[in-house]
Amino acid sequence: MISRFDFPGGARLAAAALPVAERIAQVRARFHRRGWPVLFANDNFADWRTDFEGLWTLCADPKQRGARIAACLAPRPQDYYVLKPKHSAFLGSALALLLARLQTTHLLVTGIATDACVLATAIDARMRDFQVQVPPSCCAALDAGRQQRALRLLREAFAVHISERLPARAGR
Repeated sequence: MISRFDFPGGARLAAAALPVAERIAQVRARFHRRGWPVLFANDNFADWRTDFEGLWTLCADPKQRGARIAACLAPRPQDYYVLKPKHSAFLGSALALLLARLQTTHLLVTGIATDACVLATAIDARMRDFQVQVPPSCCAALDAGRQQRALRLLREAFAVHISERLPARAGR
């Protein structure tokens, strides 16, 4: 979600991502109130010398298209952060180790783009036997068709729970 949006279609995706970021911030607040872990897996934009704080600072610059999104999802001390080099949050990152350490069995996957990073991460999570939920209002794609195709694929082929209704309890 934290991005400069400096790629083809970036302005359009940034516009779609702002209300998603606001919804994710609400979900994060709910998780915090319940004492549930919140983890951000973000692209490293092929900058192998940055950390999440540096990436966030760059994207939060008012000159960046994603500044309002970055502000909405500003780092919190209790959150976890993993940088990822590719679409899936699992590929080339410490995510699997962190989730094992947290004894996590259920994941709520959110972000952009639904048909790329969300899709790849949710599929990889299912391949690792996690229970996965994707709330559609917490994801965005370049257009509605891409969003719907990705969500349908996740539901029909990978048994991902597609629902706005958030969990009532932790399913660690």
